[in-house]
Amino acid sequence: MSVLLPAASRAWFRDREDALANSLILLTTAVGWVGSFGLLAAHSVLFNLLGIVLCAHTMVLAAYLVHEAAHQTLFAIPRANYWIGESMSFVAGAPYASFERIRHLHIRHHLDRADLSCFDFKGLMRRRPPVRRGLQILEWAYIPATEILMHLQVVFRPFWIRSQRRYLPRVVLMLAARGSLLVGLWIISPRAVLLYALARALQLHVLNFFDAFHHTFEQYFIEPEQRLSIEGRDRAYEQRNTYSNVLSSRHPWLNLLVLNFGYHNAHHFQPSVPWWRLPALHRRSFGAEASAVMPLSELLSTWHRNRVRRVFAADYGAPREGARRADSFVGAHGVSFLTVV
Repeated sequence: MSVLLPAASRAWFRDREDALANSLILLTTAVGWVGSFGLLAAHSVLFNLLGIVLCAHTMVLAAYLVHEAAHQTLFAIPRANYWIGESMSFVAGAPYASFERIRHLHIRHHLDRADLSCFDFKGLMRRRPPVRRGLQILEWAYIPATEILMHLQVVFRPFWIRSQRRYLPRVVLMLAARGSLLVGLWIISPRAVLLYALARALQLHVLNFFDAFHHTFEQYFIEPEQRLSIEGRDRAYEQRNTYSNVLSSRHPWLNLLVLNFGYHNAHHFQPSVPWWRLPALHRRSFGAEASAVMPLSELLSTWHRNRVRRVFAADYGAPREGARRADSFVGAHGVSFLTVV
């Protein structure tokens, strides 16, 4: 049973466990991210390598904290979730769209039981075959080009699409803010900027690996307020087409490295449950040997083998029954809650 906090603290957190878990992860992420730049700028190669890993990891955590804030699970006060969502999106490298835009499309993902995006990157590849070929070549070389494209479109669409112009002031402000920080880092250590780019690429690979294999939903390219029929997409459909890619079922603590984001069936079963309660919810609801849990080794294999095909695949593929059932799971691009706006 949760131990209640004093009245003043309850205004912020629901209970003592929430306060401890969320305060600890927020502090770890913020301090780790800032500290990683000292390691990136150090003269030691070992420190540089540690800096790349720490910077990438804290940016991954920041992205998943944006996700938690979108579901209002960090604080009892909606406004506090909003400010943490805005702050963590800056750390995650995705501050160009407001937290409310990110939250709106992500909640629709849950309500519509579909993968929604406002940017038709596949249509772009159909119209511009050189773009498709370029993305495939870069993905073959393990450069997360498709996810980079999805992040860049959030930045550049307000410049050339009239309906997006209202977002332009924020984009310009964030470009100036982040650009100033990178210039300052370049003055201190040009190498640190290049190492930050490597950390960013590693972060995008990690985020895409988890996003790629969570669903076999339909993917729709829509306007933000465009309505979709959910006929045929009930709760049973949602669970049939949702998969969990946990890092380890035997050692659940390892899943804290990605804020338990791999427990995706549990998350879709009860989206209001905070990250630190998801393993227990998963065990209660699906059992320790849930069929929806995809073996990590198989997903890593199919992620590698289908890295070129995934760029322009007609669908996500689907797991089969039996051994190596993830081999036919191609996976998805363009479904990150940070970039579908």
